Formats: sequence, structure tokens, C-alpha cells
Amino acid sequence: MAISNSLPVLVVANLFAAMCVGFGINAILRPEHGVSFFELAPPTVDGPEKILFNSLMAVYGARDVFMGVAIWAATLTGERKALGWILLGVSAVAFADGAICAVNGAGEWNHWGYAPVVMVVGLLTLGVLDGSKAKTA
Repeated sequence: MAISNSLPVLVVANLFAAMCVGFGINAILRPEHGVSFFELAPPTVDGPEKILFNSLMAVYGARDVFMGVAIWAATLTGERKALGWILLGVSAVAFADGAICAVNGAGEWNHWGYAPVVMVVGLLTLGVLDGSKAKTA
């Protein structure tokens, strides 16, 4: 069996999906806690800043939920190549989130710690380690 179709790779992909959905729901329902992964302080006073903050956290949460659902959809339909590319996209988002944190001074490793793992799983799902296939004339 090719590594790209192995059960452990698919299980890990599904765990990443659950993680994305969980982070997304957390950001939507508990924006003050959701922003803690960026090591930023939420607004403490009600007003326009708090409304903007809650709205942006809902957008962030929806993005994460979408990424998780996209992973599950590709897994459930058996679209391994799509799954691999989605995982690479999720990895890129995690690297970008980490870069944004680094610019703000803290929290980058909350994202950079798992981004390479998602990337490796994406590459495995794309068949990088499946070996070369013999070509027939």
C-alpha cells in the first residue's frame, strides 16, 4: 500500500481537521480566548474596538472551520491529491499566522510548531514518498 493511502496518514489528517474546527469554534464563541494563541490582548472596554475585534475573530474562526471541513470533505470523498493540497494550504496559513505573531513580538511558535507537521502530512498524502512508478511504453 502506498504511504499516501495509509490509514495513519488519514487519521492524522482527520486530527488536523478536528483541530482546525475546534480552534475555529473557540474563536467564534470565545474570542478573548481565541486571540490568546496569538498572544495578543483583547480590548477591555466595550465600544467600536470590541465590536471590530469580535467580528474579526468570527472571520478567523470561520476560516479555521472551513479549513477543517475541507480536510474532512477530501478525506471522506477519497480525493487524496486534493487532501494533500488542502493540507499544504493549512500549513501555509499556520506559517503566515506565525509570521504575523513574530512581527507583533510573540506567539509565533504557537503556529510554527505544528505547521511543518501539517506540511509533511500534506506531502505524504500527495505521494512524495510513494516511490517512482514504472512507466510502460
